[in-house]
This record gives sequence, C-alpha cells and structure tokens, in this order.
Amino acid sequence: MKIAVGQFAPTADTAENLQTMRRMAGEAAAAGAELVVFPEEAMFSERLIGERFEELVLRGWSGFVQQLSFLAAQTGVAVIAGGYEASADGRPYNTLAAVDGQGAVLGTYRKLHLYDAFSHRESDRIRPGDKGVTVVRIGELSVGMITCYDLRFPEICRAVVDAGAQLLTVPAAWFAGEHKVDHWQALLKARAIENTVWVAAADTCAAHTVGRSAVLDPLGVVVAEAGEEETVLTADVTAERIVEVRATVPVLANRRFGPAQLLPADDD
Repeated sequence: MKIAVGQFAPTADTAENLQTMRRMAGEAAAAGAELVVFPEEAMFSERLIGERFEELVLRGWSGFVQQLSFLAAQTGVAVIAGGYEASADGRPYNTLAAVDGQGAVLGTYRKLHLYDAFSHRESDRIRPGDKGVTVVRIGELSVGMITCYDLRFPEICRAVVDAGAQLLTVPAAWFAGEHKVDHWQALLKARAIENTVWVAAADTCAAHTVGRSAVLDPLGVVVAEAGEEETVLTADVTAERIVEVRATVPVLANRRFGPAQLLPADDD
C-alpha cells in the first residue's frame, strides 16, 4: 500500500489550509497513494490565532472535519489531519481525525500528552485527551495515531501497537531548538525499531518547527524524508515487511511484560 505525508506550514486561515491539503491530496492520489497524513494543527496554527482561538474552535472543528471528508471523497485518498475540537471546560482538545477514501469518518484521537516542556505550557490552553488510543483500518493496514509530544512516551506507542497498529502515524508541530532535530529523528527511529512497525511522521514546516517529515520501516530505516520546505513524500508500506522484520527481531514476542491498558490522562 502506498502512503503519502504532506508537510506544510498551516496558516491562521482554515480555508487556505484546506486548499493546500486538497492540492497535496491530489498529488498523493496521482502518485497512487491510498492515505495521506497531514500535520498537527492542519486546521490552523494556534500561535497565529491569538485571542480568537476559543471562538474559532467552537465554530470550526465540525466544519473542518466535514471538509476533510469532502476532500477525501473528491481525491479518493484517506486523510489523517489535526485540528482543535471544543470541550466542556473551555480548553479545546488537540484532535486528529481519520477519514477514509469515500469520506467516512473512521475515528478521532485526542492528544494525551500535552507539551508542558521546554518552557512551553500547552495545558494552559488545551485539554488533555480522555479517550485513550485509536486504531483504524485503512486499506490493507491497521493505522494508529499519536500527536507530536506523544512521541516522547514509548508506552503510548506500545499501547497503540498492542491495539493492532501496523502503521504509526505522527502528525506534529515539532518545535525547533537546540537538539530538537536530533530528538525528532532519534525518537522516530526508536518508536519504529522497538515496536517493529512502520512510522509515518508529518511535521509542519513553519519558522518555529523543524520539518523533516519522514516514513520509516519496521527496522527504523528511513525510506522517505523531507527537508524544511513544503512537500509531499510517498512510500510503499506493507504488512509483509512487518512479518519479515518480526521473524528476525521478535521483540514483541520476546518481551517479559505483557500488553497493558493505557489509562487516559487526568483532566488537569
């Protein structure tokens, strides 16, 4: 199965971002891809919105998902993309939506680990997820979703794999800074290697993020990688490669700690 990763810099305008995604999904379709993964904040960049953030979230999320459905149905390509979903306490969820190639919503994932690190406090404005992990079926593969900072927590990635994921998708807005590119690349490799799964990471390429979206195989081999500019990557991802790697490196079969349920994070 061929997949694509769309790397771009979301603006404050959802319509403009959807236009970019529609064009990129068209490129993915032309290349034969069945799935395109877009970044976290594909709906709009929170840092560019300012004081209108909560207002735009309240009237924006359902329309954004509807437009993703239209986009997927028009191009025939399944889509995973991130945005902001209203919640009961005023702080929205940082949510991913997965839509199949006919436009049906397959599932959503609310970011569990909020970026309260490197002098940043995402939890001041965002509510942590409360629905656990999400795995959906797209084409021949079971596809799991995590978001950005989740990548630093191996237990959530293992929980997604225990739930059946063969492809781990990682929409992100990975902040730039000292050692941050090294962390991004090392963690993507680690999550692929330790779980023997495919990883498809879609980062934004804004001035404050690193770009360098990538697709890695179950041995951690980088099969496609972007630089810092807007681009669409494609790669062939197969279940057979997972079987081949696990026959050689059966880490999941050899582990001494069995599958454990990942509990949702506390609300505060």
